[in-house]
Amino acid sequence: MSKQFWGVVILVIVIFGGIFALTSNKTANAPSKGGSSSTLTNHIEGQGKSGVTLVEYGDYQCPYCGQAYPVIKQVQSDLNDQIYFQFRNFPLVSIHQNAFAGARAAEAAGLQGKFWQMHDALYESQSQWDSSNDPVSFFNQLAKQIGLNVNQFKSDYGSGKVNDLVNADMAEGTKLNIQGTPAFFIDGKQTDLPYSSGAAAVEKVINDAIAKKAHKS
Repeated sequence: MSKQFWGVVILVIVIFGGIFALTSNKTANAPSKGGSSSTLTNHIEGQGKSGVTLVEYGDYQCPYCGQAYPVIKQVQSDLNDQIYFQFRNFPLVSIHQNAFAGARAAEAAGLQGKFWQMHDALYESQSQWDSSNDPVSFFNQLAKQIGLNVNQFKSDYGSGKVNDLVNADMAEGTKLNIQGTPAFFIDGKQTDLPYSSGAAAVEKVINDAIAKKAHKS
């Protein structure tokens, strides 16, 4: 075969290799259908002495979730002994281009035992990455700041395990008919929390649930 023929073959390989690399980089930041895991995430804080559990389905890019974050953080602190607080992923991928990427970052950090540190860092820096064309570079910086093994974080971020965890949460949220974020559930019942009115208003709703549960027992 001629040198010209082999030259064409090599050129085709190089072109397709470049396309594959570009596609792989983009899909690492986007949702994927891969995997069939049904394992939900299990990120829980609090002592839960009252037996009441507050669950939030959230989107790290969602501005309303960003607004609710410091309020819920205060509620967690004030009621830490009384309730369990659990966070699950529900990135609104149709309107938030970096939401799934944010969820990946939190779950990748979780594999090194620092889910809550990344969860907090993502919300506290939301305005710095929410519209970025390269949020992963920023997430890598956050990983370093919170003391993660960055190379392991990068590997976990793009892994099928992390992808499946986020997808499992999303599937569960869809079953619960969640229409937007943040979506809150108290002991399995979806509840409107008045987070825009501050921590005291939210705590009143939760304390009412605690009192109701105590009355039944």
